[in-house]
Amino acid sequence: MRRLFCLFAAAAWLLQAQPPSSEKPLGLQPPNTAEREVPRPDGAAPGGSRAFDVLITGARVIDGTGSAWFYGDIGIRGDAIAAVGHLPGATAPVKIDAKGLVVAPGFIDIHSHGDRGLLRVPTAENYLREGVTTIISGPDGSSALPLAPFLDRIAKTPVTINYATFVGQGTIRQQVLGLANRNATPDEIEKMKQLTAQAMRDGAFGMSTGLYYVPGNFTPVEEIIELAKVVGSMGGMHISHMREEAGHSLDSVRETIRIGEEGGLPTQVTHHKIIGLANWGKSKETLQLVEAARARGVDVTIDAYPYTASSTGIAALFPQWALEGGQKSLLERLGAPEQRARIKGVIVNNLRIDRGGGDPKNVGIANCSFDASLAGQNLADITRRRGAEPTFENAAETAIELQSKGGCSAIYHAIGEEDVVRIMQSPFTMIASDGEIPVFGQAAPHPRSYGTFARVLGVYVREKKVLSLEEAIRRMSGYPAERLKLWDRGLLRPGMRADLVIFDPATVGDRADFVKPHQYSAGFRDVMVNGKFVLRNSAVTSERPGRVLYGPALRRN
Repeated sequence: MRRLFCLFAAAAWLLQAQPPSSEKPLGLQPPNTAEREVPRPDGAAPGGSRAFDVLITGARVIDGTGSAWFYGDIGIRGDAIAAVGHLPGATAPVKIDAKGLVVAPGFIDIHSHGDRGLLRVPTAENYLREGVTTIISGPDGSSALPLAPFLDRIAKTPVTINYATFVGQGTIRQQVLGLANRNATPDEIEKMKQLTAQAMRDGAFGMSTGLYYVPGNFTPVEEIIELAKVVGSMGGMHISHMREEAGHSLDSVRETIRIGEEGGLPTQVTHHKIIGLANWGKSKETLQLVEAARARGVDVTIDAYPYTASSTGIAALFPQWALEGGQKSLLERLGAPEQRARIKGVIVNNLRIDRGGGDPKNVGIANCSFDASLAGQNLADITRRRGAEPTFENAAETAIELQSKGGCSAIYHAIGEEDVVRIMQSPFTMIASDGEIPVFGQAAPHPRSYGTFARVLGVYVREKKVLSLEEAIRRMSGYPAERLKLWDRGLLRPGMRADLVIFDPATVGDRADFVKPHQYSAGFRDVMVNGKFVLRNSAVTSERPGRVLYGPALRRN
């Protein structure tokens, strides 16, 4: 696969792809009149000169393939890399001495909730300062629908980073069936297939499922496979928040593999983790399932983040059946004593052995729309403030109260470090944040939104030596680009888009933690997107060169 990727990279160099506009899909387009001549491998421009717009010299070049680093120079013209190698005598109006620093491809976050904040915070500074130049949104079965108007809006907004999206299976199902817990009829499946195909034509990179969430969790796998067949026939992939990441994680991995195998498309276990102390260690078996599937020809991969805590709504503690029909229906069930008792029993169990990690204090509040003061507190603290001891039963009552008022986003400390490391070391794992673009200083988000990529480089490369620097970079750039069929990004090669980062390997690292999450990562000096500096000498610039990237079905048209 890596060889195939390199062939496409070479094709990109020879064809000198042009950037998409908001009207034209991303793809290998004919060169414009200003750059008809293909740059030579030695960096010489048409006419024999060595003139670039930007020249980076003396860097440790890590090219995104996983190959060993080398000392080299990089010449950039327009929005593309024009030359990589030894470039003596080359000139440029902007010269950067990168001696002692690493130059790498910009990082591609294949699982991001950036659609939550990109329009509100178009600088996406949290991502820039950890080297991310492209985010892929629409995960966990949820996305904008229809996609075209939303992507048009992003394309018309000056943003710093590139943006792309999946289409959410849960969103599609909700549009056709609402939040009903039942099987779809043949006519409804056909409507969902049509919506899926249209989303692919609008530019989706594939379909995401969130089988843990309503209404995705109401969906039989056979229905998902029917939509997956549509996505696969149009060149897309499937990425799944599995149905269960705790006691039934093995069955959920099997289901994710089955969707890819029977749907005929690449499939990915996203933010792979093992939740609950009693389940720690099961990553040995989940990884064996992935390896066995790949051995028989199923194209299954993984992404993961480097933290022992997850983050989702407080509703994750509730039984899924109780969430059918939405908030109004839940409140009606909570008003019925017998159903309330059943719901509370499940919450107590989840606090004991699942996301609660065996103690209510392990459930932290990230944000509550109805009470901003709760951000940063945990379920035990809030229970005490209600005048009760933080027992599982009392904490369950607190969770019910929070959800009844509209719900909160929460952080769950229930993952084992050994599983984090084991999953990260799998050769089929890439890095993704599952983060968002927060307003700096507001609420108490999971630190993954500020530190995922820098944390891997600082903690798991430099300190713990879980991965080599070259391999970590590959899992952040070349590997996700290959997975998404972004053939003109993710590598440092002539002809590729000039998305790149310059950082200090001795100081790179995350600063955000669960107590003080609003802290930018350290060590990144320069970040370039489409040939423009969005971070220069550690300062955010006024450039907004980010683009909407469109998926394979639209690129074919």
